[in-house]
Amino acid sequence: MDRFFTQKRCDRCGKELTNGRTMSMFNTDCICIECSSREKMREDYKMAVQADLAEIKKGNYNYKGIGR
Repeated sequence: MDRFFTQKRCDRCGKELTNGRTMSMFNTDCICIECSSREKMREDYKMAVQADLAEIKKGNYNYKGIGR
């Protein structure tokens, strides 16, 4: 099984992932819901989402993100 589904702690803050997990929009970090909420407040979040969608439309489902 992929590491994303089995890891126990957030790649950003180190908290346990018992309350949920998601992939960062900026890179391939597996992050907790709190870190995801902080990420959404960044001024470049919309750009990261748009870049991700553009890659998906091209068939790239393994996009590494725009970077942190």
